[in-house]
Amino acid sequence: MFELKQYLAERSRIIDKVLDRLLPKSRRKPAILHKAMRYSVFSGGKRIRPILCLAAAEASGSSYRKALIPAAAIELLHTYTLIHDDLPCMDNDNFRRGKPTSHRVFGEANAVLAGDALQTFAFEILAKTPVPKPYLSGQLIIELAQAAGSLGVAGGQVEDLAATGKQQTRKMVEFIHLHKTADLFKAAARMGAIAGRASRQQLASLTQYGVNLGLAFQIIDDIIDESQPGTRCNRNKNLPEFTSLSIFTPEEARQRAKTLIDKATASVCHFKLHAQPLIYMAQFVLNRSH
Repeated sequence: MFELKQYLAERSRIIDKVLDRLLPKSRRKPAILHKAMRYSVFSGGKRIRPILCLAAAEASGSSYRKALIPAAAIELLHTYTLIHDDLPCMDNDNFRRGKPTSHRVFGEANAVLAGDALQTFAFEILAKTPVPKPYLSGQLIIELAQAAGSLGVAGGQVEDLAATGKQQTRKMVEFIHLHKTADLFKAAARMGAIAGRASRQQLASLTQYGVNLGLAFQIIDDIIDESQPGTRCNRNKNLPEFTSLSIFTPEEARQRAKTLIDKATASVCHFKLHAQPLIYMAQFVLNRSH
């Protein structure tokens, strides 16, 4: 029987080892920058996105080892988005994962620069990573850049900020969640598939999986935040909460998440045994409580 808890723990340890090996040591000059980078990377994240990247490579019939660098790049870029999202000019959060946010520990300027450095480093390590044929030599870089840029996370954040003071609509909230959250899940799945030399059909299936999983993840995140208000108590009160519960009741939101998870699992069921980690991860996202 597939043991998801063991799988997630093992893959998380593997990813942490890769990240520790790749990142500059905290004593290397400029030490404060490298300390800030490491502080946020090793702050206790679940590593869902990089684990998804590894699982996508496996689903494609390859070894997860083929996707280790893309998985690390995903986590580096994700961490950069969290650092910047927490800044006073954005969500103004004092805590993340129970720890003081980067700008509270290292100062706002160093937090900005730590995020910048993590994003740049993600692309540096991808640039050194061979891409299997028939994909373009720069395909991994393209995937991450599209997920991060104006049509991805950055664009979603801009729309989030621009929506301040406006009446919330389903279209508005879903656009923000698609780009701020789901685009990075999609990139994780696609990058793992590409590193695993997936066929075009496999890539398309894993793309659908990533998008639906990411949207469901955000809905469940919103439900958890609503049920545990202390997790958001330091958020800037001048900014509106663009969450799924702005447009759905809790029951409707959970049903929407279940529908998305069902779509995600249906898109990869033809992978058969190779799909086990993906299917169990989808159920984990739906049923998580923190």
